[in-house]
Amino acid sequence: MELLALMVLLVICLVIVIKSADIFVDNLVEIGLVLGISEIILGVTASAIGTSLPEFGSAMIAILGGNHDIGIGCAIGANIWNMSGIIGISAIFSGVITTSAPEVNRDGLMALITALTLMVSLFVIQNMSFVFGILMVAMYLVYLGVLIRAQKNNESSQMECCEIKEEVKEKSLSIKPFLLAFAGLFGLAIGCRVIVYCTIGISEITSIPSALAGIFLALGTTAPEFFTVLSSAKKGLNSLAVGTVFGSNIFNILIGLGIPSLFVLIPVDPVAIYFDVPVMVCITLLFLFLIKRGMKLTRVDGTILIASYIFYILIRVFFF
Repeated sequence: MELLALMVLLVICLVIVIKSADIFVDNLVEIGLVLGISEIILGVTASAIGTSLPEFGSAMIAILGGNHDIGIGCAIGANIWNMSGIIGISAIFSGVITTSAPEVNRDGLMALITALTLMVSLFVIQNMSFVFGILMVAMYLVYLGVLIRAQKNNESSQMECCEIKEEVKEKSLSIKPFLLAFAGLFGLAIGCRVIVYCTIGISEITSIPSALAGIFLALGTTAPEFFTVLSSAKKGLNSLAVGTVFGSNIFNILIGLGIPSLFVLIPVDPVAIYFDVPVMVCITLLFLFLIKRGMKLTRVDGTILIASYIFYILIRVFFF
């Protein structure tokens, strides 16, 4: 009965967190469109950050609460699922997801650099310290600077935004989007706290290792990314779909793991260091290889990505 109660509570809180993230994203996008921010920039910032808040909140609360393996597993598991499961399923349902070379070269390269930096750092120091946190946050600030510069210099994006702004030209910024965004954040904070509590309880009752429980938890916390990417791909908003995946993966590592590292020393499970993180790097390389061949992902590519995730989970469950 206790296990059933925890599972029901977990599902309820996941719904609350997903809805809270949705409210947060909608209002950030509304603000961004009025300000004339391009689709790809919205994808790697507002959409990516907003949809990543469930992972960030869950990882942050878990790590600061001493449940390091759950927090790390959630962040890394989310990244692997984003670039294999979510984008793979979206490619299959939409038929094809197209993108452009500048987007892949900038955001895809940053996602790869982020994954490689994490892997090398953990190989060397075996934990996440204050210095690690400074490095991660500094990298994210530099990346934001690159995005801002790209927004200013991209004339085509400015033309695209002008068309969007034509639809919202009568709309001006008010206090309402900010209040709703705050309400979304509040719902995320409460929901994530209960999610972590439920995950810990379930892992203890079922004897599932905490790191693996965190990886499975990521399947729930990435629901906002899943529906955002799938919906964007089906509507032809390919830049938003690809940008959300890249931006989410960058945010999960640089901020999701970087911020908690500023407050506590985070020990890392050797399985995460020598298996999960290298797999994340390999999945990132596979994703970039597939999408750079023709600047698009087909149903075949999507199937390959999903198969790679299933292969990873099978090895993780039965061998580790």
